[in-house]
Amino acid sequence: MYGEKIIQHFLNPQNVGEIPDADGVGVVGDPSCGDYLKVWIKVEDNRITKIKFKCQGCPAAIATSSVMTEMALGKDLNEAAEISAEMIEEALGGLPEGKRHCSNLGADALYEAIISHVFGGSARRGSETSNSSPDENHRQA
Repeated sequence: MYGEKIIQHFLNPQNVGEIPDADGVGVVGDPSCGDYLKVWIKVEDNRITKIKFKCQGCPAAIATSSVMTEMALGKDLNEAAEISAEMIEEALGGLPEGKRHCSNLGADALYEAIISHVFGGSARRGSETSNSSPDENHRQA
């Protein structure tokens, strides 16, 4: 069902953690009922110099979050804001049809983190910022 790159990123996700003094934070999803992703970024000279994430979700959600961080690290904010769900999916060699929505998590949370840095707020109304623990049906990275 999952390709080799997805399995690698699920079993060994990159850039997992938090950045306490982050310059921007993006949150997508609802920890009480499904996939949830929180992304922290540090920015210097308009470039993402550090990026971390925590994800509650299925293997595809964790893998797409991990690869998104690799894609964004070192990019200037304009380049990073252009990272799309399609680009994330392509970097993983594709996703099963029923899991394609997972790539949206990474792209959306990254964009929110960038907006948070640039404008000092959330890109969407009603963004969930809870630090709730994962439910029993999902792995957390």
